[in-house]
Amino acid sequence: MRLGILTGGGDCPGLNPLIRGVVKRGILEFGHEFVGIENGYQGLMEPDLARPLTINDTRGILPKGGTILGTSNKANPFQYSVRENGKLVERDLSPQALAKFKELKLDGLIAVGGDGTLSIAHRLAGLGIKVVGCPKTIDNDLSGTDQTFGFDTARAFCTEAIDRLHSTAESHDRVMVVEIMGRHAGFLTLDSGIAGGADVILIPEIPYRIESIVEKIKRRGTRKRSFSIIAISEGAFPQGGTVSVLQKAEDIPGRGVVRLGGSGKVLADELAHHIEAEIRVTVLGHLQRGGGPTAADRLLATMFGCRVLDLVRDGQWNHMVALRDGKLTSVSLAESRKERTVDPAGDSVRFAKSMGVNFGD
Repeated sequence: MRLGILTGGGDCPGLNPLIRGVVKRGILEFGHEFVGIENGYQGLMEPDLARPLTINDTRGILPKGGTILGTSNKANPFQYSVRENGKLVERDLSPQALAKFKELKLDGLIAVGGDGTLSIAHRLAGLGIKVVGCPKTIDNDLSGTDQTFGFDTARAFCTEAIDRLHSTAESHDRVMVVEIMGRHAGFLTLDSGIAGGADVILIPEIPYRIESIVEKIKRRGTRKRSFSIIAISEGAFPQGGTVSVLQKAEDIPGRGVVRLGGSGKVLADELAHHIEAEIRVTVLGHLQRGGGPTAADRLLATMFGCRVLDLVRDGQWNHMVALRDGKLTSVSLAESRKERTVDPAGDSVRFAKSMGVNFGD
Protein backbone atom coordinates (compact mmCIF):
# COMPACT_ATOMS: atom_id res chain seq x y z
CA MET A 1 0.00 0.00 0.00
CA ARG A 2 0.98 3.64 -0.40
CA LEU A 3 0.53 5.35 2.95
CA GLY A 4 0.91 8.95 4.03
CA ILE A 5 2.09 9.84 7.53
CA LEU A 6 1.88 13.21 9.26
CA THR A 7 2.64 14.56 12.73
CA GLY A 8 0.32 17.33 13.92
CA GLY A 9 -0.18 19.54 16.97
CA GLY A 10 2.59 20.39 19.39
CA ASP A 11 5.87 18.55 19.01
CA CYS A 12 6.96 16.08 21.66
CA PRO A 13 9.69 13.48 22.25
CA GLY A 14 8.88 10.16 20.63
CA LEU A 15 7.59 11.32 17.25
CA ASN A 16 10.76 10.29 15.45
CA PRO A 17 10.87 6.80 17.03
CA LEU A 18 7.26 6.32 15.91
CA ILE A 19 8.04 7.40 12.35
CA ARG A 20 10.99 5.01 12.38
CA GLY A 21 8.83 2.12 13.64
CA VAL A 22 6.14 2.71 11.02
CA VAL A 23 8.55 2.99 8.11
CA LYS A 24 10.85 0.11 9.04
CA ARG A 25 8.14 -2.42 9.77
CA GLY A 26 5.96 -1.16 6.95
CA ILE A 27 8.67 -1.60 4.33
CA LEU A 28 10.42 -4.71 5.66
CA GLU A 29 7.34 -6.76 6.57
CA PHE A 30 4.55 -5.45 4.36
CA GLY A 31 6.36 -3.84 1.43
CA HIS A 32 4.45 -0.58 1.88
CA GLU A 33 5.48 2.71 0.30
CA PHE A 34 5.42 5.82 2.48
CA VAL A 35 4.90 9.51 1.80
CA GLY A 36 5.87 11.98 4.50
CA ILE A 37 3.29 14.77 4.80
CA GLU A 38 5.15 17.79 6.14
CA ASN A 39 4.02 20.33 8.74
CA GLY A 40 0.95 18.43 9.86
CA TYR A 41 -2.24 18.96 7.88
CA GLN A 42 -0.60 21.89 6.12
CA GLY A 43 1.04 19.25 3.92
CA LEU A 44 -2.42 18.27 2.67
CA MET A 45 -3.33 21.88 1.96
CA GLU A 46 -0.23 23.39 0.36
CA PRO A 47 1.96 22.32 -2.58
CA ASP A 48 5.45 20.82 -2.28
CA LEU A 49 4.99 19.59 1.30
CA ALA A 50 5.03 15.85 0.65
CA ARG A 51 8.04 13.64 0.00
CA PRO A 52 8.98 9.95 -0.18
CA LEU A 53 9.89 8.45 3.19
CA THR A 54 12.35 5.55 3.16
CA ILE A 55 14.31 3.56 5.71
CA ASN A 56 17.33 5.74 4.92
CA ASP A 57 15.34 8.79 6.04
CA THR A 58 14.82 7.20 9.46
CA ARG A 59 18.44 6.37 10.20
CA GLY A 60 19.76 8.01 13.36
CA ILE A 61 16.45 9.60 14.40
CA LEU A 62 15.60 7.24 17.29
CA PRO A 63 17.18 9.42 20.04
CA LYS A 64 16.16 12.77 18.53
CA GLY A 65 13.35 14.95 19.86
CA GLY A 66 10.88 16.77 17.62
CA THR A 67 9.80 15.37 14.27
CA ILE A 68 11.63 15.09 10.95
CA LEU A 69 8.31 15.77 9.20
CA GLY A 70 7.64 19.06 10.95
CA THR A 71 4.33 19.86 12.60
CA SER A 72 1.69 22.54 13.01
CA ASN A 73 -1.10 23.17 15.49
CA LYS A 74 -2.80 25.76 13.27
CA ALA A 75 -3.32 23.91 9.97
CA ASN A 76 -6.91 22.72 10.46
CA PRO A 77 -8.46 21.97 7.02
CA PHE A 78 -11.91 22.70 8.41
CA GLN A 79 -10.80 26.10 9.74
CA TYR A 80 -7.93 26.94 7.43
CA SER A 81 -6.51 30.46 7.53
CA VAL A 82 -6.45 32.26 4.18
CA ARG A 83 -5.81 35.88 3.38
CA GLU A 84 -8.71 37.74 1.80
CA ASN A 85 -8.65 41.47 1.16
CA GLY A 86 -5.56 41.79 3.32
CA LYS A 87 -7.10 39.98 6.29
CA LEU A 88 -6.75 36.45 7.63
CA VAL A 89 -10.06 34.58 7.65
CA GLU A 90 -10.93 30.95 8.35
CA ARG A 91 -12.48 28.80 5.65
CA ASP A 92 -13.51 25.15 5.38
CA LEU A 93 -11.03 23.83 2.82
CA SER A 94 -11.36 20.18 3.72
CA PRO A 95 -12.32 19.23 0.14
CA GLN A 96 -8.85 20.50 -0.80
CA ALA A 97 -7.30 18.04 1.67
CA LEU A 98 -9.34 15.22 0.11
CA ALA A 99 -8.18 16.26 -3.36
CA LYS A 100 -4.53 16.29 -2.23
CA PHE A 101 -4.97 12.82 -0.69
CA LYS A 102 -6.15 11.55 -4.07
CA GLU A 103 -3.50 13.48 -5.97
CA LEU A 104 -0.78 11.77 -3.91
CA LYS A 105 -2.42 8.43 -4.76
CA LEU A 106 -2.55 7.41 -1.12
CA ASP A 107 -4.30 4.24 0.02
CA GLY A 108 -4.40 5.48 3.61
CA LEU A 109 -3.18 8.13 6.04
CA ILE A 110 -1.51 7.72 9.44
CA ALA A 111 -2.16 10.78 11.61
CA VAL A 112 -0.02 11.19 14.73
CA GLY A 113 -1.10 13.75 17.28
CA GLY A 114 -3.22 14.76 20.24
CA ASP A 115 -6.89 15.57 20.59
CA GLY A 116 -6.88 18.25 17.90
CA THR A 117 -5.02 16.23 15.27
CA LEU A 118 -7.04 13.07 15.92
CA SER A 119 -10.36 14.95 15.97
CA ILE A 120 -9.51 16.35 12.54
CA ALA A 121 -8.59 12.84 11.39
CA HIS A 122 -11.99 11.61 12.54
CA ARG A 123 -13.71 14.33 10.52
CA LEU A 124 -11.58 13.57 7.46
CA ALA A 125 -12.70 9.95 7.73
CA GLY A 126 -16.22 11.27 7.26
CA LEU A 127 -15.12 12.69 3.90
CA GLY A 128 -13.95 9.28 2.76
CA ILE A 129 -10.26 9.44 3.64
CA LYS A 130 -8.99 6.15 5.03
CA VAL A 131 -7.14 7.22 8.18
CA VAL A 132 -5.74 5.65 11.34
CA GLY A 133 -4.23 7.44 14.31
CA CYS A 134 -1.46 7.30 16.90
CA PRO A 135 -1.96 9.28 20.13
CA LYS A 136 0.75 11.59 21.49
CA THR A 137 0.73 14.45 23.97
CA ILE A 138 2.85 15.45 26.94
CA ASP A 139 -0.39 16.18 28.82
CA ASN A 140 -1.46 12.50 28.78
CA ASP A 141 -5.08 13.64 28.54
CA LEU A 142 -6.57 11.42 25.81
CA SER A 143 -9.35 9.20 27.13
CA GLY A 144 -8.84 6.48 24.54
CA THR A 145 -5.46 5.38 25.92
CA ASP A 146 -3.97 4.93 29.37
CA GLN A 147 -0.78 6.71 28.31
CA THR A 148 0.55 8.73 25.42
CA PHE A 149 4.19 8.90 24.40
CA GLY A 150 5.89 12.19 25.17
CA PHE A 151 4.46 12.24 28.68
CA ASP A 152 7.24 10.26 30.35
CA THR A 153 9.98 12.48 28.92
CA ALA A 154 8.21 15.69 29.91
CA ARG A 155 7.49 14.29 33.37
CA ALA A 156 11.16 13.44 33.86
CA PHE A 157 12.23 16.95 32.82
CA CYS A 158 9.69 18.66 35.10
CA THR A 159 10.80 16.49 37.99
CA GLU A 160 14.43 17.44 37.39
CA ALA A 161 13.44 21.11 37.24
CA ILE A 162 11.72 20.86 40.62
CA ASP A 163 14.79 19.09 42.01
CA ARG A 164 16.97 21.98 40.86
CA LEU A 165 14.63 24.58 42.33
CA HIS A 166 14.87 22.87 45.71
CA SER A 167 18.52 23.81 46.17
CA THR A 168 18.08 27.51 45.43
CA ALA A 169 14.81 27.70 47.36
CA GLU A 170 16.44 26.15 50.42
CA SER A 171 19.48 28.41 50.16
CA HIS A 172 17.40 31.60 50.18
CA ASP A 173 14.29 30.48 52.10
CA ARG A 174 12.23 31.37 49.06
CA VAL A 175 8.83 30.29 47.83
CA MET A 176 9.45 28.88 44.36
CA VAL A 177 6.49 28.63 42.00
CA VAL A 178 7.04 26.44 38.93
CA GLU A 179 4.46 26.65 36.13
CA ILE A 180 3.98 23.42 34.19
CA MET A 181 1.98 22.69 31.04
CA GLY A 182 -1.50 21.24 31.38
CA ARG A 183 -4.55 22.99 29.96
CA HIS A 184 -7.39 20.90 31.33
CA ALA A 185 -5.53 17.92 32.80
CA GLY A 186 -3.00 18.05 35.62
CA PHE A 187 -1.24 14.70 35.13
CA LEU A 188 2.13 16.29 34.32
CA THR A 189 2.03 18.66 37.30
CA LEU A 190 0.69 15.99 39.63
CA ASP A 191 3.24 13.31 38.77
CA SER A 192 6.28 15.59 38.63
CA GLY A 193 5.10 17.44 41.73
CA ILE A 194 4.94 14.23 43.73
CA ALA A 195 8.19 12.88 42.24
CA GLY A 196 9.97 16.18 42.87
CA GLY A 197 8.69 16.63 46.41
CA ALA A 198 6.59 19.77 45.86
CA ASP A 199 4.86 21.08 48.97
CA VAL A 200 1.87 22.45 47.05
CA ILE A 201 0.42 21.01 43.81
CA LEU A 202 -2.24 22.98 41.96
CA ILE A 203 -4.07 21.37 39.04
CA PRO A 204 -7.09 22.33 36.89
CA GLU A 205 -9.24 19.58 38.40
CA ILE A 206 -9.05 21.11 41.90
CA PRO A 207 -9.72 24.88 41.98
CA TYR A 208 -7.60 26.33 44.78
CA ARG A 209 -8.21 28.64 47.73
CA ILE A 210 -5.39 31.10 48.37
CA GLU A 211 -6.04 30.87 52.12
CA SER A 212 -5.25 27.15 52.11
CA ILE A 213 -1.93 27.71 50.34
CA VAL A 214 -0.98 30.61 52.63
CA GLU A 215 -1.67 28.47 55.68
CA LYS A 216 0.57 25.70 54.30
CA ILE A 217 3.44 28.12 53.61
CA LYS A 218 3.17 29.76 57.02
CA ARG A 219 3.23 26.38 58.75
CA ARG A 220 6.43 25.53 56.91
CA GLY A 221 7.83 28.92 57.93
CA THR A 222 7.77 27.88 61.57
CA ARG A 223 10.18 25.02 60.87
CA LYS A 224 13.92 25.03 60.34
CA ARG A 225 13.42 24.63 56.60
CA SER A 226 11.04 27.45 55.73
CA PHE A 227 11.25 27.33 51.92
CA SER A 228 8.34 26.03 49.84
CA ILE A 229 7.97 24.57 46.35
CA ILE A 230 4.69 25.07 44.49
CA ALA A 231 3.99 23.16 41.26
CA ILE A 232 1.10 24.72 39.33
CA SER A 233 -0.51 23.74 36.03
CA GLU A 234 -0.96 26.45 33.43
CA GLY A 235 -4.68 25.63 33.55
CA ALA A 236 -5.02 25.84 37.35
CA PHE A 237 -7.30 28.56 38.66
CA PRO A 238 -8.70 29.83 41.99
CA GLN A 239 -12.15 28.92 43.24
CA GLY A 240 -14.62 31.32 41.67
CA GLY A 241 -11.95 32.52 39.22
CA THR A 242 -10.87 31.72 35.67
CA VAL A 243 -7.77 30.40 33.92
CA SER A 244 -4.93 32.76 33.01
CA VAL A 245 -4.88 33.61 29.31
CA LEU A 246 -1.93 34.87 27.27
CA GLN A 247 -3.78 35.06 23.96
CA LYS A 248 -7.45 34.77 23.05
CA ALA A 249 -8.76 32.26 20.54
CA GLU A 250 -9.83 34.92 18.05
CA ASP A 251 -6.26 36.23 17.97
CA ILE A 252 -4.88 32.85 16.82
CA PRO A 253 -6.24 32.03 13.34
CA GLY A 254 -6.83 28.34 12.67
CA ARG A 255 -6.61 27.14 16.27
CA GLY A 256 -9.95 27.98 17.86
CA VAL A 257 -8.47 27.67 21.36
CA VAL A 258 -6.97 30.14 23.79
CA ARG A 259 -3.27 30.16 24.65
CA LEU A 260 -2.91 29.72 28.38
CA GLY A 261 -0.10 30.99 30.57
CA GLY A 262 0.62 33.14 33.57
CA SER A 263 -1.01 31.01 36.26
CA GLY A 264 2.26 31.04 38.23
CA LYS A 265 2.50 34.84 38.22
CA VAL A 266 -1.17 35.24 39.16
CA LEU A 267 -0.62 32.96 42.14
CA ALA A 268 2.64 34.66 43.14
CA ASP A 269 1.09 38.13 43.00
CA GLU A 270 -1.77 36.99 45.22
CA LEU A 271 0.56 35.26 47.68
CA ALA A 272 2.63 38.44 48.00
CA HIS A 273 -0.35 40.08 49.72
CA HIS A 274 -0.37 37.44 52.44
CA ILE A 275 3.21 36.35 53.14
CA GLU A 276 6.53 38.15 53.60
CA ALA A 277 8.68 35.46 52.01
CA GLU A 278 10.51 36.13 48.76
CA ILE A 279 8.61 34.57 45.85
CA ARG A 280 10.08 33.56 42.51
CA VAL A 281 8.24 32.15 39.46
CA THR A 282 9.77 29.75 36.93
CA VAL A 283 7.84 28.99 33.74
CA LEU A 284 9.14 25.80 32.14
CA GLY A 285 7.31 26.51 28.88
CA HIS A 286 8.49 24.76 25.75
CA LEU A 287 11.50 23.28 27.50
CA GLN A 288 9.04 20.56 28.48
CA ARG A 289 8.59 19.58 24.83
CA GLY A 290 12.25 19.47 23.85
CA GLY A 291 15.07 17.00 24.12
CA GLY A 292 15.44 13.35 23.26
CA PRO A 293 12.82 10.84 24.41
CA THR A 294 13.32 8.61 27.44
CA ALA A 295 13.66 4.87 26.94
CA ALA A 296 10.01 4.45 27.97
CA ASP A 297 8.81 6.93 25.35
CA ARG A 298 11.04 5.46 22.65
CA LEU A 299 9.59 2.04 23.37
CA LEU A 300 5.95 3.15 23.54
CA ALA A 301 6.23 5.26 20.39
CA THR A 302 7.92 2.43 18.49
CA MET A 303 5.24 -0.03 19.59
CA PHE A 304 2.49 2.41 18.56
CA GLY A 305 4.15 2.85 15.18
CA CYS A 306 4.37 -0.89 14.59
CA ARG A 307 0.88 -1.62 15.92
CA VAL A 308 -0.83 0.99 13.72
CA LEU A 309 0.18 -1.08 10.70
CA ASP A 310 -1.96 -3.91 12.04
CA LEU A 311 -4.92 -1.53 11.90
CA VAL A 312 -4.08 -0.78 8.28
CA ARG A 313 -3.74 -4.48 7.47
CA ASP A 314 -7.08 -5.29 9.11
CA GLY A 315 -8.89 -2.34 7.55
CA GLN A 316 -9.60 -0.73 10.92
CA TRP A 317 -9.86 2.75 9.48
CA ASN A 318 -11.06 5.61 11.68
CA HIS A 319 -9.40 3.92 14.66
CA MET A 320 -6.29 4.68 16.65
CA VAL A 321 -3.72 2.65 18.53
CA ALA A 322 -4.10 2.67 22.32
CA LEU A 323 -2.49 1.29 25.44
CA ARG A 324 -5.01 -0.16 27.87
CA ASP A 325 -4.28 -2.24 30.93
CA GLY A 326 -0.70 -2.68 29.74
CA LYS A 327 -1.70 -4.07 26.34
CA LEU A 328 -1.70 -2.54 22.87
CA THR A 329 -5.17 -2.36 21.35
CA SER A 330 -7.26 -0.08 19.16
CA VAL A 331 -10.19 2.25 19.78
CA SER A 332 -12.38 4.43 17.62
CA LEU A 333 -10.97 7.84 16.74
CA ALA A 334 -14.14 9.24 18.27
CA GLU A 335 -12.62 8.29 21.64
CA SER A 336 -9.78 10.76 21.09
CA ARG A 337 -12.27 13.61 21.28
CA LYS A 338 -12.95 12.94 24.94
CA GLU A 339 -10.63 14.45 27.54
CA ARG A 340 -9.10 12.40 30.32
CA THR A 341 -8.48 14.27 33.55
CA VAL A 342 -7.03 13.64 36.99
CA ASP A 343 -9.45 12.05 39.45
CA PRO A 344 -9.42 14.34 42.52
CA ALA A 345 -10.39 11.33 44.63
CA GLY A 346 -7.88 8.97 42.98
CA ASP A 347 -4.93 7.27 44.62
CA SER A 348 -2.29 9.74 43.46
CA VAL A 349 -4.05 12.74 44.98
CA ARG A 350 -5.17 10.79 48.04
CA PHE A 351 -1.73 9.46 48.88
CA ALA A 352 -0.05 12.81 48.21
CA LYS A 353 -2.45 14.47 50.64
CA SER A 354 -1.72 11.79 53.21
CA MET A 355 1.94 12.84 53.03
CA GLY A 356 1.11 16.47 53.64
CA VAL A 357 0.99 17.84 50.10
CA ASN A 358 -1.44 20.75 49.79
CA PHE A 359 -3.76 20.96 46.76
CA GLY A 360 -5.26 24.30 47.66
CA ASP A 361 -8.66 22.85 48.51
